[in-house]
Amino acid sequence: MTKKADSLALDPGSPENPAMFGKYLMLGLVAKGGMAEVYRAKRMKEDKMIALKCMRNRLAREQKYVDMFMAEGKLASMLDHPNIVKTYEGGRYRNTCYFTMDYICGKDLNHILRKVQLNGQRIPIPVTLFITSEAAKGLDYAHNLKDEEGKLLNIVNRDVSPSNIRVAYDGDVKLIDFGIAKTKARFTSEIGTLKGKFSYMSPEQIRGLPLDGRTDIFSLGIILYEMLTMERLFKGESETVLMEKVRKSEINPPSSINRRISPELDAVVMKALAREREDRYQTAREFSEDIDRLLEPYKFKPQELSDLMKRIFPDEFQAEMDISRVASTLDFNMNPQDSGRHESFDTIVKKDFNLQEVMELELDIDDSDMDEEVDIKTDNLINQIKEPPVEEPKTADLMKYIYMMIGATVFIIIIIIILLLVKGK
Repeated sequence: MTKKADSLALDPGSPENPAMFGKYLMLGLVAKGGMAEVYRAKRMKEDKMIALKCMRNRLAREQKYVDMFMAEGKLASMLDHPNIVKTYEGGRYRNTCYFTMDYICGKDLNHILRKVQLNGQRIPIPVTLFITSEAAKGLDYAHNLKDEEGKLLNIVNRDVSPSNIRVAYDGDVKLIDFGIAKTKARFTSEIGTLKGKFSYMSPEQIRGLPLDGRTDIFSLGIILYEMLTMERLFKGESETVLMEKVRKSEINPPSSINRRISPELDAVVMKALAREREDRYQTAREFSEDIDRLLEPYKFKPQELSDLMKRIFPDEFQAEMDISRVASTLDFNMNPQDSGRHESFDTIVKKDFNLQEVMELELDIDDSDMDEEVDIKTDNLINQIKEPPVEEPKTADLMKYIYMMIGATVFIIIIIIILLLVKGK
């Protein structure tokens, strides 16, 4: 049975032909996932571009999804750290729930790993250390965030993966998703897309145990390992095999693959990847401090990361610069003003909503197109660091084959009957 494509929440527009969404000009689709779509946009009377995250149309019909999406935006707006993408405002406009964030002009780490491997190269060790340290600092901030009354919120990302780490062309590193609307992992090979999610889970997450910040440390340790080795840490022919490998977490030091890795770096990676939480780094801050000590002798500057990004993505960087140049000339007078009213977070989210309860909820939604970034020019990069998706037979093709076989069998039977009748005469 063919899955019906879900229409976009908004007219995506483009830099050359922007679409109006209330007080925003839409300049194109950037990414789409199981819960939402992200658009490039510009706010009225402001020069800089922003990212506008909108809830998928099919989910907006159920209030529980609306509540969770709005609560996610409200939580994201509380996070204010240099290594976490900044969320500004949000709410609902003409039945579309949304919130706005900084637009990070760059690529997610998943794209970077793919492109570097496609070029037959490795990410320089100081670059891997810098990216890991910056991400760990963002996680440490979130893990220790308190509410207005000084109560620890106990935020756990639970989805630290390369697709959720964004590297800007200017060398900034940002965590881009602290969504509290987590999807329930369905343990089936029916759709080969959740395999990537399992590959970055901690042993306790696979086992369904209560989680704390140490699960994010394990996931970030996996990412560090893969940046250093350019190989997947956990891989398997099926979700069951993959989950068992994560559960056991029998890991060889990264130096067994990349001999340039020092014993000191080996020790840091293996501590982050300890199977038992008590043997792991207890805080992301401890993790980042050890990484920074290893990074110090390199005298690393973020400009080195910026130069690397522009070198491996020259066309994409130029395309972003062209879009920025066009966007800077846009004027809202080009489009008719829309008098629709924007409702804010505070008018939509229930005042007595319990953030802790919402963070523990899981939604069983379709993950088949999660974390799909839309490239500006190049959509055909070969994903070599990802495992190939599970090919599944299409129902329509299978039925066609069955009908053909039945038809051929009936035809043969008729021929045999005719031959027997002729012979009988």
